[in-house]
Amino acid sequence: MSGSTSISRSLGPRILVFSTNNISDPGIDLAGSRHLHYSAGVSTITVPCSSGIKPAWIIRALQHGFDGVFIAADGDECAYLTDCSARTSRIAAAAQEQMKVEGFEPQRVIMAALCSVCAEPFVKYMREFSEKLALLGPVRVVAA
Repeated sequence: MSGSTSISRSLGPRILVFSTNNISDPGIDLAGSRHLHYSAGVSTITVPCSSGIKPAWIIRALQHGFDGVFIAADGDECAYLTDCSARTSRIAAAAQEQMKVEGFEPQRVIMAALCSVCAEPFVKYMREFSEKLALLGPVRVVAA
């Protein structure tokens, strides 16, 4: 194990968060502004709409060492699509099916609606997801 991997593992599971610039990103920023604690192993990528995430991006994150992927969905507040939640849910389900094919546990991806003032819920999601991922152990390809 390389030194940087060893250091990142000491921070807990690595989680990639897909957040949306208008809805969930402000809630995540608020968690930081309020100095609410969540793992330093959490990284975010901002997208315009959660329904634009591709299952291949989730697989790629796992292949590149992230232990889990959290989709901070727009819910019913999406400015672009009235059926954003349903579309994002189908994307998460498709990613979980592809994860099985690739040898990853489907529990490594979760989705939840996160609003622009949802700092505490975001921190709670990160804590609970980190605990789940710690039980699963570091990401690895399992026998298909």
